[in-house]
Amino acid sequence: MTFPLTHFHELDTPFYYYDLDCLRETLSTIQRCTADRPDFHVHYAIKANANPRLLQIIQEAGLGADCVSGGEVEAALAQGFPADRIVFAGVGKTDREIRLALQAGIHSFNVESLPELEAIHELATAMGKKARVAFRINPNVDAHTHAKITTGLNENKFGLALEDCLPAIRRAEALEGVEYVGLHFHIGSQITELEPFEALCARINDLQDELEAAGIQTPNINVGGGLGIDYEAPDENPIPNFEGYFATFASHLRLRPGQQLHFELGRSVVAACGTLIARTLYVKQGHEKQFVIVDAGFTDLVRPAMYGSHHFTQNLSAKDEGELQRYDVVGPICESSDVFSKDELLPPTRRGDFIAFRSAGAYGEVMASQYNLRRLPAAYFSDELA
Repeated sequence: MTFPLTHFHELDTPFYYYDLDCLRETLSTIQRCTADRPDFHVHYAIKANANPRLLQIIQEAGLGADCVSGGEVEAALAQGFPADRIVFAGVGKTDREIRLALQAGIHSFNVESLPELEAIHELATAMGKKARVAFRINPNVDAHTHAKITTGLNENKFGLALEDCLPAIRRAEALEGVEYVGLHFHIGSQITELEPFEALCARINDLQDELEAAGIQTPNINVGGGLGIDYEAPDENPIPNFEGYFATFASHLRLRPGQQLHFELGRSVVAACGTLIARTLYVKQGHEKQFVIVDAGFTDLVRPAMYGSHHFTQNLSAKDEGELQRYDVVGPICESSDVFSKDELLPPTRRGDFIAFRSAGAYGEVMASQYNLRRLPAAYFSDELA
């Protein structure tokens, strides 16, 4: 990825920079990998990034939307996502959000508990509507990822245990205000191996056999998302392994005739196209360490503080002026956890240098806060600064 550095000098930092060519190439790859499978339906998980410009481009590429709040449903509708390509997940849907989605006529609710099923039934009945529901089932598959983003194990706040699936479907069949239309699964995020997805397919195959033996037909299977990206080498691997990802489900999941398969990809769609651009405020020389203090903090990119994650870090202003030096790259927030990375190897860095935190297109802008009463960063796009 190249950066229009001359334009950056005119902008207040920090800010988010989005390379729209990268985004469109990513979307084109998804389209190519699913072109011969009309039964594959890809939804974009809006929680990764809800920037309206990005949503518009993603919608124009033909993706549906995966939403986890009423606000995300509204954002999807505002940017032209067809209501019948919107799915609504989340463990704590409010009555207002459920009514909003019912009124819009979304494709389905991903139901995560029996009390939620009852609430949707009551609200749909009162509105004279029938809600399409898919049950989120925890397949008890280890995603081999960070504990805070693992979601498919038996006991957590998401979804129903495998053994509760059949009773939940039977209950839905008894309620006039809902229609059972599918099963939903999500085992976690930032999954960089294909084996967990193969294991998910095996669990779904077994579950479908059990349900069919009980006389239950399932029109839709939703396997969530979770495909990871290469945070350490964004230029070498800007496009995730979509080919292997979709091929895994094509070869390992036994879809029934007419059954539709849904995906909910977020991070893998937008992460690579986004970069957080900061300016170096000070280079502080300690007794044992050097610190690069930048004007961005965890208010602008929370993943390093929240998950201990690392984003590939570049000094965009540096010239070839000797050996790399070791720095702790930190922000201005009054918290000791406001650290982007420790022992980061960078060219000699000076006050005013632009620092780029790569792969910030997912869970950067959308999670930004105004803690310490900081301003929210602006967003700029490659076609604006060309």
